[in-house]
Amino acid sequence: MHQVVGLEGTSVRLLDSAGTASMVLFSYLVATPGFELLDSEPSSPSLAPFGLLDTVPEPALQKAKALERHLIELETGLPPDAAEGTLPKPEYDPRWRTLTERLAAKAAELSASGTPTSARTLHRFRSAWHEQGVWGLVDGRTLRTPEPTGRCDERFVAVVEEVLAAQETATTGTKTRAFRRVQKLLVERFGEGIVPVPSRATFYRLLRELERGRHPFGSATTRRSQARRPEAPFTPTAASRPGELVQIDTTPLDVLVVLDDGVIGRAELTIVVDVASRTICAAVLRPAGTKAVDAALLLARTLVPEPMRPGWAEALRMSSSLIPHARLMSIDSRLKHAAARPVIVPETIIIDHGKVFVSATFTEACRSLGISVQPARPATPTDKAVVERTFASINTLFCQHVAGYVGSNVTMRGQDIQAVWTIQELADLFDEWVVACWQPRPHDGLRSPFLPGRALSPNEVYALLVARSGYLPVCLSGDDYLELLPVEWRAINDYGIKIDYRTYDCPELGEYRRQSSGIATRDGLWEVHYDPYDPSQVWVRDHRGDGWITVPWTRRHLVSGPFADFTWRHARAILAARGADDTDENAVALVVDDLLTRAEKGPDRRIAARTKASTGMPLRPDHQPEPDEEPAATEAADSRDVIPFGVFDAFTEGSR
Repeated sequence: MHQVVGLEGTSVRLLDSAGTASMVLFSYLVATPGFELLDSEPSSPSLAPFGLLDTVPEPALQKAKALERHLIELETGLPPDAAEGTLPKPEYDPRWRTLTERLAAKAAELSASGTPTSARTLHRFRSAWHEQGVWGLVDGRTLRTPEPTGRCDERFVAVVEEVLAAQETATTGTKTRAFRRVQKLLVERFGEGIVPVPSRATFYRLLRELERGRHPFGSATTRRSQARRPEAPFTPTAASRPGELVQIDTTPLDVLVVLDDGVIGRAELTIVVDVASRTICAAVLRPAGTKAVDAALLLARTLVPEPMRPGWAEALRMSSSLIPHARLMSIDSRLKHAAARPVIVPETIIIDHGKVFVSATFTEACRSLGISVQPARPATPTDKAVVERTFASINTLFCQHVAGYVGSNVTMRGQDIQAVWTIQELADLFDEWVVACWQPRPHDGLRSPFLPGRALSPNEVYALLVARSGYLPVCLSGDDYLELLPVEWRAINDYGIKIDYRTYDCPELGEYRRQSSGIATRDGLWEVHYDPYDPSQVWVRDHRGDGWITVPWTRRHLVSGPFADFTWRHARAILAARGADDTDENAVALVVDDLLTRAEKGPDRRIAARTKASTGMPLRPDHQPEPDEEPAATEAADSRDVIPFGVFDAFTEGSR
C-alpha cells in the first residue's frame, strides 16, 4: 500500500507504510498487475434532486430547511440570514473550534430548544447534506408510499389479478361476479378458510387499484383495444415523400344507403391514404362484401387523376388549388381537367391480414404496379394508425352530416332513420367531399419546420414534397386493367373454357383447342382473367399473339340482366335445396334470370340489389357494348363514365 505524495511530469512519487519513498512512471504504475486506487474524491460534485422536493409534504420540507440553517451555521459560524459584519458565535467559530467541538455545541443547543439531538446524528445529517443538499435532510418516513394492495394476502391479490386478466375476452360483468369468482378460485386452490378474504369494501378498493387502464367492467371493445396495445413505446409512422408509404383498409360506413331495388343496407368504404401528406389517394364504396378485385382496381385509381364531375364548382379544379398544376401539366397532360386531388404513385403499401388484401389477386396487382406489400402485425391496428384515424375523421367530418347516419353503435342511433342516398350517389358525394373538404383542410398532424406554428393541409404538404421529390406519372392502358382482375388457370377444350360450371367459347379459340399454353409450371393450362361482378365474359391471354381474347359466356342470352358471381352461387344453392342438379348450366342460368326477375317481390331482393350496385365501376375505359347487348344494359354501361349529381327524391323512388 502506497500513498501518492507528489507528481512530477509523468512520474509519481510514492511513500509506503514504512516511510520509504520511491519514484515510478505513471504508465508503469497503472499497468502494474494488482494496481487499484483505494480512495479518491469524486471527480465532480453531484447535484441535489431539486425536483423531488416538490413531492415532500410542506411540514417535513420546512423542518429540513430549518435543519439546513443550523448546518450552515455549524460549517461557517454564521446563519444564512446573518447581516454583513456580524461576528460568529464563539462556540461555532471555525477559527477557534474544531468540527467535533462545533457539533457538540450545536447538539446541545438543539436539545435545549426542545429537539433532542446527538453529535453523531448531526454528523450523519452533515454528510447527507453535503451529498444531497436539502433532500438528504428530509425525514424518509414522510416519503413512504403505501402498497397499492394494502395488507391483503399475496395469494388473494394474485387470484384477483388472474380474474381481471380473464375479463379481457369475456363479456362485461359486475364487480360482484368478480368477487364471487375470486372466492371460488381461492377455495379450489388453497381450501376453505386458508387464505383470508377481506371485506367487500376492501375488495372494491383493491379493484380500483388493480384495474387502472384495463376497463374490466366497462366497454368490451375498449378493453380489447387496450389489451392489443404494443408494449414497446409508440413510434409515429413517418414518410418523407408522397407515395413512400401508403396504408389501405376497409370499414363499414355508418350511413344507410338505398340499393337499386330499394333494399336498405350499409356500404363498405375502402380507402388508400398517403402517410406523408395524409391525402386520400382513392376510395371505393361497395355493398357489404368487398372483393380483392375492388382493392386491386382501387390501386389503379390512385394512378389516375380525379376528373371534374358535372356540377362541381370551378374552385375544385387542380389549377385553382395550391398544387403546382402548371409544372405538373408539363409532365402529365392528363391533369388538364383534373380535380384538386394529387396523383400519388405508391411505393410501399401497408395492409392488414384481411382476406381481401392477402389474396393472390391483390398481391399480384401490387407486384404488377411495382408496389411493395408490408403486412401489419396481427391484431395490431397501431401499425396502420394513419388510415384508422382517417376513418374516425371521415365519420365525424362526413358521415354524421349525411342523411341516413346511424352512428357507430346502436346506443347512438336515433329513431326512424331513413336512407336517402343510393350507393352510387353517396360515392359521388364522398369523392366531392374529399376534393372540397378533406384535401384543403388543415391537418394538425401535418407540420413543416419552415412554417412553425401552422397546421398544413394535404394539398399544401404535397406541394412542398413534390417540389423536392419530383413526380413521375404511371399511365395504365385498358389491358393493364385486365391484368388486375382475378386469374384462373384452365384448359381450352372442344367446348371452350369452363369456370364454376359456366362455359365460355368463341371462334377465336379454334386454333388453341386441346393445345398446351407452353407454360410448364401450369401443366400447359391457359391464363384466364375474369370479373367477379360481370361473369358474362372472360379474357384469355394469347401467349402466342401477345394479346387478349375476349370470350363470352355461351348461355348469356338466357339471363336478361347483369349478374355477379355471388348471384350465380345463390342460384346454385336454390337448385341444390330443391334436390336438382346444381351443375346444370342451363338450369342455373334460368334460375339466375328468374331470381333477378322476381327480386323486387320476393325474399331475394338483396341479391339483386347487390348485383346492380356492384356494376357501378367500369373495369376497362375502352368498354364497348356487344352487338347483341340489350339497350338497357348499354345505357347502364354508358352511365358508368359520369354519374350526374342530382337530388334524390325518396318518395318518387319508393313509388317506382
